Amino acid sequence: MSDATTAAPNPDGESGSDSRSDSGVKAEARWLERGVALRAFFYIFGTHAFAGFVYLLFYLGEHAKK
Repeated sequence: MSDATTAAPNPDGESGSDSRSDSGVKAEARWLERGVALRAFFYIFGTHAFAGFVYLLFYLGEHAKK
């Protein structure tokens, strides 16, 4: 006799719960990679903006009327 509660295998040969957890892990990994890339972009942009501001202060200080 077959057990009706057993999950049918996917065409890939994996069980249903494994494929769902794999896709969940892949989605989470993509989300984390996107978060890291976004954070790195903002850190790099922020650092350059701050450096540009400091450069502007030095430039204006050098060319100020004394």
